[in-house]
Amino acid sequence: MSASVRRAISSDAEIIARFNQAMAEETENKVLPWETILTGVKTMLADDNLGFYLVACTSSDEVQGCLGITFEWSDWRNGLFWWIQSVYVNPTYRGTGIFTAMYETVKNEAQTDPTSCGIRLYVEKENERANRTYRRLGMIETDYRLMEEIF
Repeated sequence: MSASVRRAISSDAEIIARFNQAMAEETENKVLPWETILTGVKTMLADDNLGFYLVACTSSDEVQGCLGITFEWSDWRNGLFWWIQSVYVNPTYRGTGIFTAMYETVKNEAQTDPTSCGIRLYVEKENERANRTYRRLGMIETDYRLMEEIF
């Protein structure tokens, strides 16, 4: 399947928020409150300093997948890591190349951005399908563990 990938615009906020809710429910059995996630998506869409979203559309311009990119400064590399976040592909379109198209867009944009030093993402340890996909695209598992404190 051929998917066109583009930067998300404000009118994509609701579908991205719905996809984020579905992803959280599916991968972590978490319910994201609608107003919180919608406001969060709209905030990032309105401020390029926070990051951006990509959406993948079918030939009828229906959004079937999305991901977000946020940035992390690395003093060790004097550059920004592009963090892939909130990946979701409509279950009907999984395995059709939607994520690969979005990833290749991210990779191409990051490689041409002189401030970028690499791409990272979080993946659930038990999500073998996602792990296989990321490895197939050239990503490697790091030695780091994620620690957090949420307020």
